[in-house]
Amino acid sequence: MSRPKVAFFDLACCEGCQLQVANLGEELLDILGRIELVEFREIMSENWPGRYDIAFVEGSVVNDEAEERLLEIRQRSDILIAYGSCATIGGINGIKNRRPIAEVQHAVYGERIDWFPARPTRALHHLVRVDYSIPGCPVYPPELIKVIKAALAGLPYVVPDYAVCVECKFNENVCMYDKGVTCLGPVTRAGCNSWCINHGNICYGCRGLVSNPNQAGAKEVLRRYRLDPDRIVDKMTMYNAAMER
Repeated sequence: MSRPKVAFFDLACCEGCQLQVANLGEELLDILGRIELVEFREIMSENWPGRYDIAFVEGSVVNDEAEERLLEIRQRSDILIAYGSCATIGGINGIKNRRPIAEVQHAVYGERIDWFPARPTRALHHLVRVDYSIPGCPVYPPELIKVIKAALAGLPYVVPDYAVCVECKFNENVCMYDKGVTCLGPVTRAGCNSWCINHGNICYGCRGLVSNPNQAGAKEVLRRYRLDPDRIVDKMTMYNAAMER
């Protein structure tokens, strides 16, 4: 029986999530024994002309060329997995959506604006069907492994829809707000095991917002710590601006 043909692609991104895959070490070797890796620009130069059983796509869509490439990948793939913040929620590339696109182009390219066609940033699911999503900037390796195994077994995977704070409490971290630092853990989807907070950083909201945030609790946090709501909103748009539709 032939092994599933798997490919990795990138659109507009830093390719950090592909590096996460390449750095999986022994776990990656175990997975490679169960699949046939046919395309992965970070670690191989071959191009596969046929269909893909599973295609991983990193990056967001920022121009017509990227959309055409995404549509082709979707057409040739039985399963498409969006991985990383750029692919799942638009990511940092979505910041430009807060201003008129022509204004952004002029600020970046000046008089050569016509050389670089652009459009508002979109996550993959805005344009094609996505079978699995792995949010994060970069993706959290244990979750990546979990989704790969689920896809190979034909099992579903649903990104948790509760706050990072839940995982943070289980990990017995001191709340960043108690340290006088603004953190987006209360409104960001879990699944990363509060990875950043565990290592002394804050949550930047890179996994996207929970679908039903505790608004009363959020207001209480703002009141208790005398925080500016506009500052919180600005922090949210670092990764989530492309989701404002």
